Amino acid sequence: MLNLANLRTLLSRVLAPPSLHTVALFTPEGELVCYASDPSKTKDHVRVLVGLSTETWQETREQHVGRVDSELGHLLVLPIESPKKEDDDEPLLLLALNSEASVPWEQLEAKARKLAEHLEKPVSQLSQTLAAPVAPQKKASPAQPQVPPTSDTFLTTPNPAKPPARPDPYALVAPQLKELRETLLNLLGSSHPSLTEIAKYYFLHPSKQLRPLLVLLFSQATNGLGSGWYLKQWAAECEGAGGRAEELDWPLTRADVLNDWNPSMPDHTASFQSSFSLRSPRAPHKPTLPPPFPPALHVPTVAAPLTLLPTQVRLAQIVEMIHVASLLHDDVIDKSPLRRGAASAPAAFGNKLSVLAGDFLLGRTSAALSRLGENEVVELIASVIANLVEGEILQLKSVHADELGLAGLSPNVGQENWNIYLQKTYLKTASLMAKGARAAVVLGGCKEGEVWKEVAYAYGRNLGIAFQLVDDILDYEAGDATLGKPGGADLQLGLATGPALFAWEEHPELGPLIKRKFGQPGDVELARDLVRRSSGVERTRDLARAHADKAREVLAVLPDSDAKIALEVLTERVVKRTS
Repeated sequence: MLNLANLRTLLSRVLAPPSLHTVALFTPEGELVCYASDPSKTKDHVRVLVGLSTETWQETREQHVGRVDSELGHLLVLPIESPKKEDDDEPLLLLALNSEASVPWEQLEAKARKLAEHLEKPVSQLSQTLAAPVAPQKKASPAQPQVPPTSDTFLTTPNPAKPPARPDPYALVAPQLKELRETLLNLLGSSHPSLTEIAKYYFLHPSKQLRPLLVLLFSQATNGLGSGWYLKQWAAECEGAGGRAEELDWPLTRADVLNDWNPSMPDHTASFQSSFSLRSPRAPHKPTLPPPFPPALHVPTVAAPLTLLPTQVRLAQIVEMIHVASLLHDDVIDKSPLRRGAASAPAAFGNKLSVLAGDFLLGRTSAALSRLGENEVVELIASVIANLVEGEILQLKSVHADELGLAGLSPNVGQENWNIYLQKTYLKTASLMAKGARAAVVLGGCKEGEVWKEVAYAYGRNLGIAFQLVDDILDYEAGDATLGKPGGADLQLGLATGPALFAWEEHPELGPLIKRKFGQPGDVELARDLVRRSSGVERTRDLARAHADKAREVLAVLPDSDAKIALEVLTERVVKRTS
């Protein structure tokens, strides 16, 4: 059924900002029906466009197409005709496309005609429905009220149909998540069995897999939209192009130079029993087929059926490996006894091996990252690793400022303390989600100037902050068994998170406890009591909900798909979760 949401999605598929930036649908009388535009274009711009397009159509209607160069750029107007239209009839609606002057008229008209064909049938059906005569009503007796006829679907809603079930985010990519987890273990083999064991330790316990889930869903929701999609498809299918699953395991440098031995992969490392001789360079890999020419007209359309590239699946593994490496390091720093419902790695293997295993995972992810063939993705994920370290320093600064000779939290609750808290939340949690999602879209062929990767980053950043805010709430509400890690851990570590900062505004006596990092006997218990007697938890949840709502809002730019709906569902689940 045609509705404004579907209509706007259809119009937005034609956009190619910043060059082709506005599409509008309006009546011949100049009344705007629906439009889609680059976020930089205001509603006033659209109103001017509609007015100019209406005038253009009146002057050029005999040619059945209107073209005008103006200060707005190229403006093209086409009619949406009824199949039974008489020569003198007005068109049902008019369609206008507005682009920069650099876009060729032929390209603009081709896009407009293709969109007009898609719109002709549903617009005609809608017009016929609205024009259909309404059955006359029987006049009711004076003693009885007027009752609308039961056949009038506009006035009665007997037994409305239930809305279709929305796709479950995890179920939508369950087979891929399962395979991803199984094959990921092949990347973790080492020549030292103990290092292999600890590197795999956290992967063998249940986890939310939220970060790889985001990568997979955003890949499905945007594959086909980027102007470089055709090249990514070719690389994933053509032998020697570097994008097939098996080719992502091939080293870029000879194995005997890398000396990165992995029992899960063929051993071609060099022997250390003799001196190393000069080797002849190997022949470069060449694709069996040349890359295709770019399509004459790129219409952003989500690939059907929903598609994942091998590079995107590997990226999902990479972000999970980085996340686990950060957990290994965090559990050493925080002296955490539990993780994912079992003994933490430091508790099971000791601090030294835990730190080394985290470093080993980062080394393996860096090698895997280099084989994806995208410099922008390497830059994004490398900056995540730096962000994790910076976030940990911010956290240490708030707890051990005096020992480190750094300025800690301000003695009074205020914007400065909130800025530090939210910045740390981004660096330690949201950065990996935001940049992982953006990297997935880049691997799908999105280029600079295309909005899709901006949507991914904004969504991941907002969702990641919402996720961590709820995590901080659960530290006050849930127990060890529910969380899979110690409840109340933040207070034990001397950390003042969202609920405590909000509670500080209502209970000033919480300030001295925060300042001394809850270090005296009874401080943790008193702080928990003050937080529970305040609205700190509720206000933190409201803040999480605001970020989750913003994440959902930015998805409006994407065309409709099951993956997009799953991403919307995820924004609701993040706020409602209890573990």
